[in-house]
Amino acid sequence: METKPPIPRAILVGIQTPEVDDVAHAASLEELGRLVKTLGYEVVGTVAQRREGTGAGSLLGSGKLAELAALTGGTGLVGSMAPPPKAKARERFDGAGAAAPRAEPEAEAGPRPEFVIVNHELSPSQIRNLERATGAQVLDRTGVIVEIFHRHANTREARLQVEMARLKYVAPRLRESSGGGERRQGPGAGESTLDLDRRKIRDRLAELKDQLEAVQRDSDQRRSARRDQLRVALVGYTNAGKSSLMRALTGSEVLVEDKLFATLDTTVRILQPETRPRVLVSDTVGFIKQLPHDLVASFRSTLAEALEASLLLFVVDASDPTYEAQLEVSRSVLREIGADAVPSRLVLNKMDRVDPERRALLAGKHPDAILLSAHAAEDVSALRDTIIDFFEAAMVEDVLVLPYARQGLISEVYESVRVLSEEYDETGRVLTIRGLPGAIARLRRSLAAP
Repeated sequence: METKPPIPRAILVGIQTPEVDDVAHAASLEELGRLVKTLGYEVVGTVAQRREGTGAGSLLGSGKLAELAALTGGTGLVGSMAPPPKAKARERFDGAGAAAPRAEPEAEAGPRPEFVIVNHELSPSQIRNLERATGAQVLDRTGVIVEIFHRHANTREARLQVEMARLKYVAPRLRESSGGGERRQGPGAGESTLDLDRRKIRDRLAELKDQLEAVQRDSDQRRSARRDQLRVALVGYTNAGKSSLMRALTGSEVLVEDKLFATLDTTVRILQPETRPRVLVSDTVGFIKQLPHDLVASFRSTLAEALEASLLLFVVDASDPTYEAQLEVSRSVLREIGADAVPSRLVLNKMDRVDPERRALLAGKHPDAILLSAHAAEDVSALRDTIIDFFEAAMVEDVLVLPYARQGLISEVYESVRVLSEEYDETGRVLTIRGLPGAIARLRRSLAAP
């Protein structure tokens, strides 16, 4: 019978600076806990401290550092990794006598935490100092998010993007191994092991960049083919219920899981029941506070679905007390890629978890928002009608003559626009159509082509 490996245990560490209130600080630590659980670790404690900033060498004050070290079995002292120098006379004296017995730490009721997870981005020196003091492996918030993205990337494009972000995160945090500072002989002569590792990362990043550009060209071509179609993009904070809403709107079997960043790849499905012309719905990667900038840049193509959509639906977890801050995170990321000019509607999701008093408050505060639960069929049906009404307002009627010699284009016509009526004359099939001006113009270009 196989025994399961023990679940890694982790302590969370947070610094509350003056500009962060108690509610936001607690919500941020709770979110970090969910990120850590997504990695498969068990959160066994939290150490928090109010400080003016996060720039101290060991992040925490000496008292809190000692408190953290008591939980992990560390010394609580940063110290130096180099052994202290000894005088020769002292060495002879130490060698002459028997070694003093070392005091063993008292046995603990359970295993000590192996990880310290910090709710801030740390410098390489801060990570080293905390590891010396605690004796545990230290990860910062950015490192946790990058690792989750690395585990959850499925498509080739996502894997390339995440590997680039991971290497950019790791590069400045590389350390010289013990005995690894010597200069190499032969190829790469004169380079230390650390120099060589960094050069390998630079070479790998250049290789990944070339591969990613080739993959993204293919993605851009696929999106270009959908350019004149009706497209809706679901955007919002991670775990706001976008995947559940996607499943309800399209009837697709997309992954729905109560984990942060359960899905990273953009999913595109057809709105159901199907309309003419068809409406495509895309579910984009979720956002999060302090999303590493390299990941925002890496997921350009994923976010391009939002940039090129006709309508953005900002999906928000209305039951979360910090929903407004989460909404601002989503909007700021989309501003960064220029998608703030795309028409949008606010969708307050998970209303089944909201009491009537808060529902009335939300309705008054956001009069134009769509209040719904992705699990309520009537709410989803009303959202579908709202989407269709949005596109109907932008459509125009026109007449298209399809010559008898070009009847092969009839399927393209039915996919691109709604056919209101058909008649026949000596020139061909006369169609009264309704659709977006861009789609009608594209059909005319197809008819004009030889």
